Amino acid sequence: MDQLDEVEDPELDISIVELGLVYDVRIEDRDDGKHAEIDMTLTSPGCPAAAEIMAATHRAALNTTGIDSVHVNLVWSPRWDPKIHASEDARMDMGIWD
Repeated sequence: MDQLDEVEDPELDISIVELGLVYDVRIEDRDDGKHAEIDMTLTSPGCPAAAEIMAATHRAALNTTGIDSVHVNLVWSPRWDPKIHASEDARMDMGIWD
């Protein structure tokens, strides 16, 4: 998660972890090394930075010590809601006070 926290949504300049876009990270031991499986979403299905965010997430996870392979799954359920998923700091940065 520390590595993924370095990945920002380029439109919001907020970490994907703080935004709550990373739903799950699983590490599996395989014959060819440790594999990371990441379930994440985007702020919207039409996100113009989708490819950039997904690639940066993949790179960040692969650059984690001990991780040999990565697969990033783009999921849409549950639907991302900043009031539920984003951290308090991220909500404040976005001007969401409730």
